[in-house]
Amino acid sequence: MDKKANKGTIIQAYPDIPPRTFDLLPRYVERYGKKKVMFACKVDGAWKKYISRDFVKMTDVISQGLIGLGVGKGDRVVVVSNNCPQWNMVDFAVQQIGAILVPIYPTARQSDYEHILNHAEPKVVFEEGALIHKKVKPVLDQMSVRPKEFAFNPVEGMMTLRGLMVSVKIDKKSQAALQSRKESVSIHDVATIIYTSGTLGTPKGVMLTHYNLMSCVANYGPHYPVPSSHKVVSFLPLSHIYERSVLYTHLYLGNSTYYVENFGTIMRDIADVKPEHFTTVPRVIEKVYNGIVRKGDKLKGMKKRVFMWAFKLAERYDETGIKKNRAYRFKLYWANRLVFRDVRKAFGGRLEFIISGGASLQPRLVRLFAAMDIPIIEGYGLTETSPVIATNSLALGIIKAGTVGVPCKSVEFKIDPESGEILVKGSAVMKGYYKDEEQTKIAIDEEGYFHTGDIGEFDEDGLLKITGRMKEIFKDSMGKYISPALIENRFMESPFINSIMVVGENQKFAAALIVPNFDHLKTWCEENHIAYTTNAEMIKVKAVNDRFRKEVDNYNKFFGDYEKIKRFELLDREWTIEDGEMTPSLKIRRKAIAEHFQDLIDGMFAE
Repeated sequence: MDKKANKGTIIQAYPDIPPRTFDLLPRYVERYGKKKVMFACKVDGAWKKYISRDFVKMTDVISQGLIGLGVGKGDRVVVVSNNCPQWNMVDFAVQQIGAILVPIYPTARQSDYEHILNHAEPKVVFEEGALIHKKVKPVLDQMSVRPKEFAFNPVEGMMTLRGLMVSVKIDKKSQAALQSRKESVSIHDVATIIYTSGTLGTPKGVMLTHYNLMSCVANYGPHYPVPSSHKVVSFLPLSHIYERSVLYTHLYLGNSTYYVENFGTIMRDIADVKPEHFTTVPRVIEKVYNGIVRKGDKLKGMKKRVFMWAFKLAERYDETGIKKNRAYRFKLYWANRLVFRDVRKAFGGRLEFIISGGASLQPRLVRLFAAMDIPIIEGYGLTETSPVIATNSLALGIIKAGTVGVPCKSVEFKIDPESGEILVKGSAVMKGYYKDEEQTKIAIDEEGYFHTGDIGEFDEDGLLKITGRMKEIFKDSMGKYISPALIENRFMESPFINSIMVVGENQKFAAALIVPNFDHLKTWCEENHIAYTTNAEMIKVKAVNDRFRKEVDNYNKFFGDYEKIKRFELLDREWTIEDGEMTPSLKIRRKAIAEHFQDLIDGMFAE
């Protein structure tokens, strides 16, 4: 890391940033060409590409269709769908007529569907297809004013998006009406309402303006100076502001976005598209890494020994000291020739970097991927901050494991001296919570600072480190504060652990629920001739529990006595979005998990 760059170089915001999100579209056509691929998705196994000229025309037609339906300025329009170009068309079509897009995760809980639809009171709802319609219909049937519905894919008895577009009469009058609506949209108008994941309670509607969103593009994007020739793959949900704001940045830069079919085809689609970069969350990186290691476990003889040697070498990678260590560089050269070159091929062979956000990433993985010449660059933000407010930086040469980099110019940072909470204010901070002035006043203080709820500190290089979440920190029975996230992030460096949740509020010690990395554990059981039929049987085997006790003891060394995990329980399945145990952005829902496994938790603290 270049400390001088960090302290002395100032990233300038883009000089020609468009004022509103939908202004990105004509700019893209004008600057990068009418026939440049703007978006692409898989249809019947082949890539269907949408060139910029056609995408913009279809977006305008949808806008005219919505005006014809009586959608006015400030009206809410809901979209419930997985990522696809139609999602983006609706997004821009809604915003450029002054209406407000309200996305809902397709994997949302039924209670969330009910709350969001009733709270937002949409005039129109766009649905991906029949599966989503089954979830939405019971809620819409109970609403006093039933919104109009349209489907991206055919649903019996429902008009499709294409049908809406075909029904539009395009003439000078409709075009003039659209132009008038575009001109009426202010940069301070609300562009979207994002309902939070609801990890701790009822989702709140975060109101983000055009100014908020374009401020993020202007102040986050310069840290990633990439050419317009870059292709990117997208698989994180557009319903989350993280992927959506990054997508706006791709449009500004002239990049082409390819949507993967589903989470199960990520690596196949990446190998096919051959992207130069993409954005992700730690859970996906962890699964990709586990998949790579799993392939290595299946090797035999010398090939396996070389593979394991290369990965152990990579875990010792130190971005600040490698230039001084000639012997390490020599070994790393051969590790790249013998092992890591094939890993890069699995990513398409052109990958220059990965951006990670949404949660803390294990520093071990940052070091390991950097050694493979695939730097992972971490950032930090919240839905309420549009979202990115700090990031490691390609432009500044700052990529430091365990940090989220430097604050963006879109916010002013302050760390509360008593609680350690991160406070921010500036152009990225939301307008407020929809229909909830009370919660808005709690979140944004009289000085205009938004209280993030995250605890952080700046390290010796002036880079931000997130050290915990205020609402997650608890006291044991001796009054000692325990930050579960710090402990969990360290323990998840173990190849045996897929997920972990630390518990112990008002108890004599800390304990944990552990979800094993079943792929790795099965390989270990095979190597140690341990027989089992199901996961439930496997986790009850004494040798397996002894192995996990060894792992727990090993990682306990990093913590004080009151933070050490004294007892643990292994679970026979992974936590899922469908069971309400994970948010759509793959964060654990502590309350739901505690409720589902209360008997196990109680048992760990029984005398």
